[in-house]
Amino acid sequence: MGESKIELLEPTSPESPVAKFLEKNGPGVHHVAYGVEDIEAAIASLVAKGTRMIDAVPRNGAHGARIAFIHPKSSGGVLTELCEAGHHSH
Repeated sequence: MGESKIELLEPTSPESPVAKFLEKNGPGVHHVAYGVEDIEAAIASLVAKGTRMIDAVPRNGAHGARIAFIHPKSSGGVLTELCEAGHHSH
């Protein structure tokens, strides 16, 4: 699998997406992320294959990364993130 990392998340407010996830599901895996070199190309390839995206256009994520989420209905029920590393992310 190569280089990998685990991020531990906590809610920033009672209304945050993480707080709502924990309330509904309890503690556990929130999502899985995959690093990609070119996020626009990755999105285009997935959409061409019929993948449902939450983010059809990349947005800014943690650590200067550009991110986009695949809808769980297109990824076996698992919320899946595409992540293009930022230039200053080491």
